[in-house]
Amino acid sequence: MTDEPNLLGEYVRARRELVTPEQAGIPVLGVRRVPGLRREEVAMLAGISADYYLRLEQGRDRNPSVQVLESLARVLRLDGAATAHLLRLGTGQPRRRRRRPRKETVPPGIAKLVATLPLPALVEGRYFDVLAANALATALSPRLTAGANRLRDVFLDPAEQALYADWENATVGLVAGFRESVGTDTDDPRFIELVGELSLASPRFRQLWARHDVEACEGAPKHIDHPQVGGLQLNRERLGIGGTAGQMLVIYHPDPGTDHADKLALLASAIQTRAIRDEPLSSVPPVTG
Repeated sequence: MTDEPNLLGEYVRARRELVTPEQAGIPVLGVRRVPGLRREEVAMLAGISADYYLRLEQGRDRNPSVQVLESLARVLRLDGAATAHLLRLGTGQPRRRRRRPRKETVPPGIAKLVATLPLPALVEGRYFDVLAANALATALSPRLTAGANRLRDVFLDPAEQALYADWENATVGLVAGFRESVGTDTDDPRFIELVGELSLASPRFRQLWARHDVEACEGAPKHIDHPQVGGLQLNRERLGIGGTAGQMLVIYHPDPGTDHADKLALLASAIQTRAIRDEPLSSVPPVTG
């Protein structure tokens, strides 16, 4: 045994409990006392011994072959992102001593780009911290501002939750994307603090975290119930920023020619109007004739 956390065992156990016998093609006879599949059923379907599978779950064997991992992925009905996560957990690579985490800093060029984009844009760190955001992003949600954290806001702030027409479904993808972003770096102090806080404060987060879902956060349509302009259907794009440790440029844009584009333009106009009204007289150049 080892003092290292049993990430592989925890993952396959959680995923095993989510696969029903019907999904696996196993007839149900009598009362089942466990959710999902039994250990011996997973072992049988994956073509490995029940004792070996038990050792994997208990962390007594942490170096399965790629073939075994791929067989488990098939039985546990994992998609591409979840299978990649399983393979990372099962590689058996030695963990390096963690250095003090460095502060996430937005590259200067990206910061300038975000500020000048005519669309809502922000930079998101690997722990879903908002590292930079422009005024139009903050107009979509006051929580989209530098220093905020998307997980904290979505799970703990009622005002943020009210923006989502389908909050429960949105939280599923958010947690799965967070687990994919963190990967195997679960001994990072920042990760431990954030997950601990959310697990204590949010039953919904605690429920979803126990599922061990993994999903790559990619472009997707987003519906926002905005308090000023009403329903907004926007496309969200997440673009990796080169030279950073997992930072993402997030941009929201409407389909051209729709009333959603008109609503976003109305928000942008309101921002410009407020900026002009707040502008000090000393910054206005004198009129010369």
